[in-house]
Amino acid sequence: MSALDSRGSRRTRPDSARALALRVIRRVVESGAYSNLALAAALRESKLSARDRQFAAELVYGTLRRKLILDAEIARASTRSLRRIDPEAVALLRLGAFQLRDTRVPVHAAVGETVGLSGPRHKGFVNAVLRNLAATPPERPEGATAADISARTGLQPWTVEELGKLLPAEEVEPAAAALASPAALCLRTNSCRTTPEQLIRALKEFAPQPGRLHPDVVQISSAVPSLLPGYQEGWFAVQDESSVVVAAAVEPMPGERILDACAGPGGKAAHLACTVGPTGTVVAADARFHRVELVVRSAERLGVRLSPLVQDAAQPSLRAERFDAVLVDAPCSGVGAARRRPELLWRPEKAQLAGLARLQVSILAGVADQVKPGGRLIYSVCTFPRAETDAAVRAFLAKRPDFEPADVPGPDGPAPVHRLWPHRHGTDAMFFAGFRRTG
Repeated sequence: MSALDSRGSRRTRPDSARALALRVIRRVVESGAYSNLALAAALRESKLSARDRQFAAELVYGTLRRKLILDAEIARASTRSLRRIDPEAVALLRLGAFQLRDTRVPVHAAVGETVGLSGPRHKGFVNAVLRNLAATPPERPEGATAADISARTGLQPWTVEELGKLLPAEEVEPAAAALASPAALCLRTNSCRTTPEQLIRALKEFAPQPGRLHPDVVQISSAVPSLLPGYQEGWFAVQDESSVVVAAAVEPMPGERILDACAGPGGKAAHLACTVGPTGTVVAADARFHRVELVVRSAERLGVRLSPLVQDAAQPSLRAERFDAVLVDAPCSGVGAARRRPELLWRPEKAQLAGLARLQVSILAGVADQVKPGGRLIYSVCTFPRAETDAAVRAFLAKRPDFEPADVPGPDGPAPVHRLWPHRHGTDAMFFAGFRRTG
């Protein structure tokens, strides 16, 4: 029985799980906050019990994951369009609708507790819409169009269309559904401190499972990472297996000089630093100071040595430096990471892709001179639209004829380009490509 199953109709307190969830949901939807960061900050400041903290997290992630589907349900149950409903009332309706449609919370609790969070202006309206929802069976659209699959999974229609350009027709809905499903907690064993076998023994009570693609990966269903055995000792980093595979594709060797050009928050840089060892050098760069701070803190906990740097990769300050390998894990639309940040199911806009692709190519071109002749360049993005993946690769090669595609390791063997998918590989949707400098 989940934390959602046993909620009765107790009186809602200002510090209740639902009140906290409502605040976080509004921050994410109305202010553009990241769900994982906003929820973590809210929970740090709260006095909720462990059980209520879990309940709050389920409400936040579940409501955001189902937002498009819930909005359609609310629109059918309301006499007003969503555009005409006050943002506070919309947030309350989404929170209540999620409990009614996607949990076993009793109807009287889902409606009563949510209405209890309403101000006087919205109480009657929210109560009426939620009761209408409770009395109306949900609609499940049939059909195989992008709009139909979007209505069933919660992934935007334009991103469903992108999946249709990249996958066989029979895989489009499984891929969309996988992106709209929560991910397991994925841990990368810090091999500079311990072994996967030792980490699995330490996490025995959490039923750990080995990763599918990389021997250092261990997965558990869910937990607060900082409370897990081995966290303070630096035995692991929280990292999706796709990111571990990307760092491995750099093929770092002891003693090499490597640049991670977009390093924040530092998972890949720490992995590379452990592999090159004390005789090698990893420069971990990022354009934003606070992200470089995250890199430094991660490296300190994991006990690895690297050189942090604040620089704009498109206009690098290390122009005279040359590296054996450069990794560009570029800023992107991030749709492939929607399992862990569900707002990415509906937040990115198709109109943003061209600008993101220009930025990605400018970063690749900016760091290209820092790759020594014969050296390696790896490009990765946690997304799948063609503008940010295949088209970006073609644009870079056209701009820099002194680079050529190069095979790099991936789950299906060496190849110049790899795509990982949640429904195939159990990872984020990740794209990465390899290049070699020929000049």
